[in-house]
Amino acid sequence: MNYRHIYHAGNFADVLKHAVLARLVTYLQQKEKAFRVLDTHAGIGLYDLSSEEAQKTGEWRDGIGRLLDGDLPAPVAAILEPYLATVRELNPASELTRYPGSPKLVRMLFRPQDRLSAMELHPDDYETLHRLFDGDFQSRITELDGWLALGAHLPPKEKRGLILVDPPFEIEGEYERLADGLAKGYRRFTGGTFCLWYPLKKNAPIKAFHEALKALEIPKMLCAELSVRSDRETTGLSGSGLIIVNPPFTLKGELDVLLPFLKTRLGQDRFASSRCFWLRGEEAATRALD
Repeated sequence: MNYRHIYHAGNFADVLKHAVLARLVTYLQQKEKAFRVLDTHAGIGLYDLSSEEAQKTGEWRDGIGRLLDGDLPAPVAAILEPYLATVRELNPASELTRYPGSPKLVRMLFRPQDRLSAMELHPDDYETLHRLFDGDFQSRITELDGWLALGAHLPPKEKRGLILVDPPFEIEGEYERLADGLAKGYRRFTGGTFCLWYPLKKNAPIKAFHEALKALEIPKMLCAELSVRSDRETTGLSGSGLIIVNPPFTLKGELDVLLPFLKTRLGQDRFASSRCFWLRGEEAATRALD
């Protein structure tokens, strides 16, 4: 209950997460039928980068700040366009002061038929999020432990949807809880696209986490990871990863273009790295392309 994302808004982890999230939303919009985004740990929705908290860490300067300040290669610019367009819309002047959290980002990308269900447990953050979306009939804001939503709120009535699970990882056992949460959610909504975020840091149980996910035997699981520095000299965040269940067939190719660029643009030392691979489903995907 102590976590505050304002200290980290717009950092390198947000860049990866939100760039992929925007791609997933635009992919769902290739069909006319409505869909719902379920955001299990929504935060406050919109962050003031000029605030004392954001200025104290300045993490956004080494994240979104590095993308807006320079030219992008054309293939990368095309992939990032849905994401960066929302950031630019919030900052019509040249100065970058506002950054969208996940619920605000997806809402700005919505068509009239699309819907958002956002969960936030912290009472103060829930009130802030509720005020942000007050009167918006396309959005439902609920004060709820997001882990419960993976059972109670699935499947969505639209029968199409994207589930973002982005816990703060402030207590022990969150990697195990993330795997268990996916198992619960997938049982209820096998056709949904799930996007799970997790931190990369010293001694994190990433191998065990990946093995737990593979043991679920979900047919298609794509993994994307970006590290901006070595984890040897710090106990803090050195990188982050995403697990995408039922990804669009184009996403692997897009990440193969995007991740090396982000490693170069956002890297903070010579140990910066990235990788994108199938946890499950590579052989099936290869056969489908033959």
